[in-house]
Amino acid sequence: MNKIISVAIIGCGGRGLGAFGRPMQTRFHDKFHVCALCDISTARLENAGKELGVEEGARFTDENAFFAQKRAELLVIATQDRDHARHILKGLSLGYDILVEKPLSSSREECLSLLEAQKQSGRGVFVCHELRYAPAFRKADEILLSGELGRLISIAAVEKPWYGHFVHSYVRGSWRRSEDSSPVILAKSSHDLDLLQYYARARCETISSTGALSWFKAENAPEGAADRCTDCRYVDSCPYSAKRLYVDRMKNRPDYVFSTIICRPDKPTPERVMQAIRTGPYGRCVYRCDNDVCDNQQCLMRFENGVTATFEMNAFTGNGGREMTFHCSLGELILSEVDDVMCIKKFGREEHEKFSLSSLVNAPGGHGGGDDALILSLHGALTGKEKSATSLENSVESHLMGIAAEESRLRGGEMMYVHGRANPTES
Repeated sequence: MNKIISVAIIGCGGRGLGAFGRPMQTRFHDKFHVCALCDISTARLENAGKELGVEEGARFTDENAFFAQKRAELLVIATQDRDHARHILKGLSLGYDILVEKPLSSSREECLSLLEAQKQSGRGVFVCHELRYAPAFRKADEILLSGELGRLISIAAVEKPWYGHFVHSYVRGSWRRSEDSSPVILAKSSHDLDLLQYYARARCETISSTGALSWFKAENAPEGAADRCTDCRYVDSCPYSAKRLYVDRMKNRPDYVFSTIICRPDKPTPERVMQAIRTGPYGRCVYRCDNDVCDNQQCLMRFENGVTATFEMNAFTGNGGREMTFHCSLGELILSEVDDVMCIKKFGREEHEKFSLSSLVNAPGGHGGGDDALILSLHGALTGKEKSATSLENSVESHLMGIAAEESRLRGGEMMYVHGRANPTES
C-alpha cells in the first residue's frame, strides 16, 4: 500500500507553493498531503491556503506559533537563505524529516553544526539540488559511469543565467545582498558546485576564485538615468528596463514567470505589473540599487582523486542555460542547455553521437524535470524504497566548496583548502 506523507510548508512563495505544494497536492496527491502552512505574508498565506485546501486554523504568519508543535511528518523549508539553518534546527527538534531549499548556510561552522544536529536527531534532511535528478544531467552521469569515454580527467562548466533573470533576482530582488541572503556562488551556483562534486566522485581538495560586481553600480548608469525605470528617458531603450522586462514580455506570454512573481498573489495583468514597477523594488534602476553580489565569478578546483574543474558564472548572457564539457581519457562529452544538445565524441571516430536534451525530459516542472523527480525520490527515501542523492551529508560538500570559493575571492584569488591541509607541515 502506498504511504501518503503529511506535509507542513514554511515559505509559500514560488518554490514553497509552486515547486512543492502545488505538485504534491495535485500530481502526487497519492504520495503527499499538505496540511499546514506558514508565511510572513498574509496575502501569500491566504492564497496558498485556498489553493491547497489547508484550513485557516493550520495557517500561520508567526513561525513561533507554527513551530509550537509538530504538524506533519515532513517539513518543507522554502524561506529566505538566512532563515534556513534556524528552521532546520527547529524542525529537527520537533522530529520532522525535512526538505530544504539551498543554500543551507553561508557559514562553514553552521553547515557542520547542522550535519551534527541531523545525525543526533536520526531524521532525514534532504536538500533541493534538483539538477542531480534532472534527466539531462542524469544521462551525463550514466555516460561517464559506463566507462565508454574512459576515465574522467577534468570538467569545464559555465552557468549562464539569462540577463533578465539575473537582474530580477540578484540586482533588484531578494538575493542582491550577501549579508541578507548568501554570496552569489551559493545563492545561484550551488547547483553547479554540487554537480561538479557529484560527477568527480570525490571531495574537493582546493579551490580558488575570482570575481566582482563589475557592471550594476552607479558609475555605469547612462547619463541622465532616473532612479526608477518608469521615470527614465531610457525606459524603452535600456535592455534592463523594468517595463521591457516585465510589461512588454507579458504581451505574448500572459503567464510570464517574473511578471507573475512581482504581482503575487494577484494574477498579473499589464496594469498590475506596471503599478508594481512604479512603486516596488523591481522597478528600480539596475544601476541605483543596493546590490553587492558578484555579476561574474570564476573558480578553479582540484578534487582529492585528481579530477580538476573550472567553473564560471556570468550574468551577461542572452540565452540562459548551463554548459558542461567533460574531458575524459578516451573521449569528450558536451552538455549544453543553451543549444539543447548532448554530444558524445569518442576519440578515433569521425562520427559523433548527438541528441537533444529536451528529448530526455518526460515530466513537467522546473529544473529540466528535476523538481518533480526530486519529489518522487523524496517519497522513496522517506518510505525506505531508495537512498536520496541529495541528503544533507551529500549536500554539505558543495556548500563547503562555495564558502571556500567566496573566501578565496575576497582574498584576491588565494588558493583555499576546502577541508584544511592534509599535512600541516607543508609549506
